[in-house]
Amino acid sequence: MTDLTAARETLQRVFGHSEFRGFQSDVIAEVLEGRDVMAVLPTGGGKSFCYQIPAILRPGVGLVVSPLIALMQDQVAALRAAGVNAARLDSTIVSDQRRATLDAARAGQLDLLYLSPEGLFAQGFLDFLEECPLALIAIDEAHCVSQWGHDFRPDYRALGQLAGRFLGVPRTAVTATADLKTQADIRTQLKLENARAFIDSFDRPNLVLSAERKSTQPQDRIFDLVNARRGKSGIIYAGTRDNVDKIAANLSALKVPALAYHAGLDAGLRADRQHRFQEEDDVVMVATIAFGMGVDKPNVRYVIHADSPKSIEAYWQEVGRGGRDGEMAEGFCIYSATDLRRAIMFANQGAATEQVKAVQIKKARQLFAYLDGLTCRRAGVRRYFGEENAERCGVCDICTDPPVSIDATELAAKAISAVMRMDQRVGRGRVVNHLLGRTGDGLDEQYATRTTFGIGADQPEPVWRNVIEHLLFEGVLSEGDDQRPTLSIGDDDTVRAIFRKEHVVRMREAAPPTRRSKEDRRATRGAKDAVREGFKGEDAKLFDALKSWRRETAHASGVPPYVIFHDATLAAMVRDKPADFAALGRVSGIGEAKLKKYGAEVLAVLIAGV
Repeated sequence: MTDLTAARETLQRVFGHSEFRGFQSDVIAEVLEGRDVMAVLPTGGGKSFCYQIPAILRPGVGLVVSPLIALMQDQVAALRAAGVNAARLDSTIVSDQRRATLDAARAGQLDLLYLSPEGLFAQGFLDFLEECPLALIAIDEAHCVSQWGHDFRPDYRALGQLAGRFLGVPRTAVTATADLKTQADIRTQLKLENARAFIDSFDRPNLVLSAERKSTQPQDRIFDLVNARRGKSGIIYAGTRDNVDKIAANLSALKVPALAYHAGLDAGLRADRQHRFQEEDDVVMVATIAFGMGVDKPNVRYVIHADSPKSIEAYWQEVGRGGRDGEMAEGFCIYSATDLRRAIMFANQGAATEQVKAVQIKKARQLFAYLDGLTCRRAGVRRYFGEENAERCGVCDICTDPPVSIDATELAAKAISAVMRMDQRVGRGRVVNHLLGRTGDGLDEQYATRTTFGIGADQPEPVWRNVIEHLLFEGVLSEGDDQRPTLSIGDDDTVRAIFRKEHVVRMREAAPPTRRSKEDRRATRGAKDAVREGFKGEDAKLFDALKSWRRETAHASGVPPYVIFHDATLAAMVRDKPADFAALGRVSGIGEAKLKKYGAEVLAVLIAGV
């Protein structure tokens, strides 16, 4: 039996899967041959199989370094349930159990042993490991080793010494979120310069993503999103413990089964709530990022960022908790310039070097430029991680309802001028009032004689707030981190280029001040969709009729419309105009179950519209 044949047999026998996905078989083949390897595979892409299966097949114990107790607990529990001899060593393990685990490892009776980097470098533990037969060393969440990564852990930096200490033992570094600079740093720090690297696409085709600026009532927006998905499992990430508690309490008051989770809660309570979340299908977990990498629930149907994360890497890892079963899941991010200010403040207050702080601030700005940008969500993430020729996903908010962009260079110049004329000593509200020609207290009156007073009176207030937030996202303006943050110039070179009209500022058009009815918005959106698909006349009406049927069917079933059929499938129906079940079944995107369930209704819509 060849190594890969044995690996496939183990995959089927132990884990119940018939075939490997992506680069899994390539990574496993390298490890089974005793070679080092680095693997960057997407969240939900089965990274753990890349070291678990070789550890089962190779003689000795597979040592797995992992950053979180919750992650170790979940993986060990799952392995034991599958009949694998796995154990962990962490602060929750009592002394008798720890002694038994060490004896089993020394005797070669374990397939896998999980521990933290702190535990690995505890006094005398490396000496103990030299007495154990090691099958491999796996470093999970390897981006933690890099100071350029989004979750740098100083203890991970010492893992490079394992290369010289355990000669001949293959080492595997795996992660889901590492840009090109972080990948290079992982190689250097872990001494994996000669290891083969397998970098899979960062795409998650089953994720439907959207982002929006915070309204004046962000709690109401969160409730609307959750209420529309009652009965489904979701995660809401918030930036502070206070906001976690507030959101969970508000949702619970509205009869949503919501649980708060953060490091300020008792460990036993956190464990109980995590267990409930894992076991119950309708629980909503409201959490800080303390509830992060330990989440292995496959059927999380949505992830909401009530506050923005700190980087694109963090965003992609956290939103990646949705849809690990391969089924469709949704990701919503609600963001504001205040979130950006908080991220910059945290970076500046940290203990990192000035160089690392600068990288962290840059990553924060890149995230907000992405969230507020005009680029397809999934394609934007893929390009950030170094993928070329990333195509539009066709299902995110940018793809399905493209925002209108405007040339805001002149508006930007006026806003910057106002900040400068007000001596860079006032906040957003005062700058907006100054542009509109409004005065309040004595400080406003003091600046009323400046040339910029009232130069923006031809634009409504939301436009100027939009301009200032956009300039903050781009780093052209900066905002202080005190209780009353003031605006100042953030990038002198870009400011000069804007004044000279050498740098064009493009931003989203501000939302209209009046609200249209849902019916009007749906009709407009349907017409836009039809035009984007290339339909005119009767075909456009038929496409809109199919979307209306899908929307009503989805509402009745309590699912998002894309769960019924994707837009591409509806478009194929319009182009092919199938007249019977056999022809409808040949349309791409319609399987046997959906043909049986929806076929008669779809044909009725098609026939009525032809």
